[in-house]
Amino acid sequence: MAPAPSICPNNAINPATGLPFEGRGQFNGALVPGSDCFQFFNQYPPQRYFVQRMRANTNFRITSDTKIPAQTIWGFNQGGSAASDVAVFPGPTIVTRYQQPWVVRRFNELPTQDQNGGFGVPEMSTHLHNFHSAPESDGGPCRWFFRGQYFDYYHAAQQAGFAFDFQPNGDVRESLSTLWYHDHRIEHTAENTYKGLVGFQFMFNQFDTGDEGTGFHLPSYPQFDIPLMLNDKLLDSTTGLICFDTFNFKGLIGDVQLVNGVIQPFLSVNKRRYRFRVLNAGPSRFYELFLTDPLSPGTVIPFWVIANDGNLLPTPLQVTSFRVGVAERYDIIIDFNQVKTLIGAHTTVRLENRLEQTDGQGPTCNIFPGGQGIYCLEFRIGSAVADGSVNPATHPQFYQLPSVITPRVTRNFVFDRSNGQWVINDRFAACTEMRFTVEQNTAENWNIINPRSDWQHPIHIHDEEHRILSRSNNGGHHSSLSGAVSSFSRGDCPFDGGGAGISTQFPGVPNVEVSRKDVTRLQQDETNLLFFRFRDFAGDYPMHCHNVVHEDHAMMLAFEVQPGVIDDNPNP
Repeated sequence: MAPAPSICPNNAINPATGLPFEGRGQFNGALVPGSDCFQFFNQYPPQRYFVQRMRANTNFRITSDTKIPAQTIWGFNQGGSAASDVAVFPGPTIVTRYQQPWVVRRFNELPTQDQNGGFGVPEMSTHLHNFHSAPESDGGPCRWFFRGQYFDYYHAAQQAGFAFDFQPNGDVRESLSTLWYHDHRIEHTAENTYKGLVGFQFMFNQFDTGDEGTGFHLPSYPQFDIPLMLNDKLLDSTTGLICFDTFNFKGLIGDVQLVNGVIQPFLSVNKRRYRFRVLNAGPSRFYELFLTDPLSPGTVIPFWVIANDGNLLPTPLQVTSFRVGVAERYDIIIDFNQVKTLIGAHTTVRLENRLEQTDGQGPTCNIFPGGQGIYCLEFRIGSAVADGSVNPATHPQFYQLPSVITPRVTRNFVFDRSNGQWVINDRFAACTEMRFTVEQNTAENWNIINPRSDWQHPIHIHDEEHRILSRSNNGGHHSSLSGAVSSFSRGDCPFDGGGAGISTQFPGVPNVEVSRKDVTRLQQDETNLLFFRFRDFAGDYPMHCHNVVHEDHAMMLAFEVQPGVIDDNPNP
């Protein structure tokens, strides 16, 4: 990799473009000299290096149906400079391990905006979603870079707490597994991710190893550990091309369902256990996913949830469904040997979305009967093969949850609508405004509040994960900043935990959400109480709605983490 990655950005001017070679050190398009030097680079020098190039692909097929033409997508390639190394959607899965720091160098080779096919902006900021990253490598919305530049993203690859209570490598209970990377350019995240700038990244360690013969004995990657990226697309009724309405502020609901870039594909599997990492990549649809026998759609087919937002639960939970908002992930185990026993002589079962949703406001909460929803993926079951993975029915123990400690301060955030735009605490997103400062290495509680009976918002916070301490119904009474409420019903669109029940310790919280999370579905008329600890890295981070259309239309704020700064503003 030449030039070699350096602690501080390579801001030498490229004579071919008139811009700095590297986009790091720019904030909202302007160079800030001396900024964005890597934190902890010398303590944890990089051991691995990756390269990706962001390009257009004008011949991408989302189906074998010749009535639907080839599409133009923007995506990531395998890193080669040759024209034959084309962009793909989803992008290549990056596999990394804890205690092996890495750098990803991304080159912006996208076409000019006048060649974007109607939507998409060729200025990029690639966020590694849910990783514990310093701001200069987090891929925040205001750290975008131009065509003709590259950007080095460095990750220390230590679990949270490594600089404080759990030196030098962090708290293993904070291990992450299923991550994804995506564009995060302010005001254009929806267009750019919808156009294809998304991909998976997996983190392994000494327990979640990728080898079913070791550690927790989870199904081996990649043969039996498979990513499933869900999103929907809207096709132009005349041309059959993917289209995007840039004037729609509510959210986009597509008319075709894709998994891993293909409309309703099939996957051949064997009679054994598989791990599937299910991601809702948006832009606006929610899912409640079931396994459905197409010949007997009323048959109940159970499976196991082992992780929420890429974080292993303390022990697997058996469910018959799970609900996933935009950017949420669920890791599930399906035992196709047991499934085959349930469905009898035939060999297919489908992953079906039975949650009705007609527009970007959120689901109606109507759950369709089996076979009447939209199927996403068909599994075709073949012969039995050896299975050395753990049986989730034996209730193996994974990581225990870190303790919830007394918060230093409680803050309130109302997610609402004003003047046709989306707001947090009655204010719009702005790169130049830090709304509040968190004192580094302290804990906080945040009430995230939805005063509306007709909208849902999947809320994402960068830097650190959170725990949901309660989900409570507002009773329609929240019209301003008013803090927590005392009634603990679960909003107007309840999720029963897919059969795994509701926590007795954390009011209103489904047991599958008693976990570390980075996205929380904020349902209608609901307040969620979240617990955080902010450690290790200093600097600025965003919080935003991950219905990316809402995010692009101002439902976002920025905050800072700094040592020794006391800011007790409860309503920033």
